[in-house]
This record gives sequence, C-alpha cells and structure tokens, in this order.
Amino acid sequence: MKNMRVIISGGGTGGHIFPAISIANTIKKRYPDAEILFVGAEGRMEMERIPAAGYEIIGLNISGLNRKNPFKNISVVWKFRKSLKKAKSIIKEFKPDIVIGVGGYASGPLLYAANSMKIPTLVQEQNSYAGITNKFLAKKANTVCVAYDEMEHFFPKEKIVITGNPCRESLFSTSITKEEAYQEFGLDPDKKTLVVTGGSLGSRTLNKTLFAQIDKIINSDIQVLWQCGKLYSFELDMDMASKGKPKNVHVFEFINRMDLAYKAADLVISRAGASSISELSLLGKPTILVPSPNVSEDHQTKNAMALVKHDAAILIRDDEAMTKLVDVALDTINDENKLKSLSENIYKLAHHNASDRIVDEVIKLVRK
Repeated sequence: MKNMRVIISGGGTGGHIFPAISIANTIKKRYPDAEILFVGAEGRMEMERIPAAGYEIIGLNISGLNRKNPFKNISVVWKFRKSLKKAKSIIKEFKPDIVIGVGGYASGPLLYAANSMKIPTLVQEQNSYAGITNKFLAKKANTVCVAYDEMEHFFPKEKIVITGNPCRESLFSTSITKEEAYQEFGLDPDKKTLVVTGGSLGSRTLNKTLFAQIDKIINSDIQVLWQCGKLYSFELDMDMASKGKPKNVHVFEFINRMDLAYKAADLVISRAGASSISELSLLGKPTILVPSPNVSEDHQTKNAMALVKHDAAILIRDDEAMTKLVDVALDTINDENKLKSLSENIYKLAHHNASDRIVDEVIKLVRK
C-alpha cells in the first residue's frame, strides 16, 4: 500500500503519547512511504515529545471540561468550535486515508471532523473505563481498539477489537542486563530495588508519602529508584539534602532509561494509568498500584481492579497511601513467594503485539 496518509490525534500525558508513537512507528515499519501527521493540544506534552520522536505535529487551542467550575466551560466550548474549524482545515489539506484518536483533548475535534467528512476513524481506548470523549466519538467511529474485556458497556459491541495497549518498544530489549541497570543508576547489586514512578508528570501523593516514611526506607536493607516529576524535583532535592542524601535512595526528576529502571526493579510502585499497567504486565513486574483520584470517572481505580481481581497487583488507595504504602512495599519486596506470584499473574494478563494488531485494523479500514 503506497503513500498511505494517516493523522494520529490526542495526547496530554505519556499514557496517550507513547501508544500514539508506537502505532506510528509500526505503520512506518510496515509502510516506509506512509505519511503521518500528529495533531495535539497546544501547550501540552505532545508538542515536545512527538517532534522528538521524529514526527510532525500541529497544535489545537483546546482544553478539557472544567467539572468544578461549569462557568469556565463557556471558553471550552468556544475553543472546541474554533478547533473543529481548524481540524477540518487540516483534514482538507492533508487528505488522510484514516484518522486515529488515542484520547486526550485534541482527538475530540479531529475525529468529529473526520467522521463528518466521511473519513474512516479508529478510536484507541487505553482504560478499562472509557472516557466521555471516546464514548462520544465511538458512536461514529468505524473501529474501537480496547485493552480490557467487557468494554461493550461503553462501545457498540460490533465495533470492538481487543488489541491491548501499545507500549514503548525501548522497554523490551532482551540484550540489557541487570548489571547495566545497576551501573546506570549507581545501585548496589546486593540490595533489592524498589522503583517508584508517578508517571511522566510525577505524583504528589507518592512523593509526600515516601518522604514522610523515608527513615523506614533509609534503615531498611533495600534501595529505591524514584522518579519524582519536574514539578516536585527542587523541593524533594532540598528535603533529601536535609536527610544527608542517603545512599540507598536515588531520586530523579525524570528517568529517560525506563527500560533499565524496570530491569533493576524487584517491585514497582506506580499510578494505575493504562500505559503503565500494560508495560508492567508485559514485563511481568510485581506491582503496587496507587490510583490517582484526579482523573475522570476514577478510571485508574477501575484499571487497577482489573488486575487485583486476578491477584496480579496490590492496590493501595490514594487516601490510604500515607499510612499503608511504605509498610506494604517493605513487606512485599522481602517476600519471595509474593513477588513470584504477582509476577506470574500480571504477565498472564499481558497483550502482546498490540501496535501490530491496531495497525492490522487500520489497514482493513484503509483498504475498504
């Protein structure tokens, strides 16, 4: 198939951006002549991450609904209408064969415009509980690719294809070793490693909880590799300096080599974003999930429960983290049987080759 033209739209967080890039990379691998354009939201993470991955991106001036102050939604509606107009203009100029929405603000006007212009659309829903935008877009979309069972509660059953969530290919290199991972982060190969990540933006709850209980960690026989996020790094650096910068706690604003971080990990503490869960499942990593309460429809808790019901992860609620998280983590990381059981159970839930499955569906729609 020569000169296929594809628009991929969405973003906002790494959970939307990494799958989008993975889909784009798979299309280019199969069809090197394919033209791919991304459309994101101005000022959001995708405007930096997508060009860094080698793709062109156009930004829309759009924001999400304000649930706390409905009066502010007047500007949201105005921005949507303006973005819809720009989306139609982008589609007319680029002439895509298909438009793919991966979630995030920008996917709304882009897919809505594509549907109205009779261009095939595919929605990729990462979570076990679908968001408002994707539920709305799925009514007119041709195909909806999902990662969890029982998604017919949200989407027309005949449109659903279970594919899993595409993940960063860089995480799955079989050539890297634990020794390389220890060397990269200055870790002690004789200590168990707890990796803590609040996602690409960091997590206030995880950061505050870990520091509040830092003496327990300092006095334990484990080490911590901790991605704290850009917003929190300066304050946390000051806090850790007040503790004499303990040798068994390694704090990073952002970990570029998550492949090596996961390789070193004996146990992971993570938010319950869909992409994080997919990556941890494919890697078979024992995991404690602390769902963020600051997401629509509390979908992270529902993501986590999809694992917990199979004994594939441990769930600690956000409001319980301060009292429970560190104690549970220390108990778990020192329990070999528990680590083995969590690893085996989470790996059973993994969906392999998700981006290839999604691209198969893309090709079907383009050929139609």
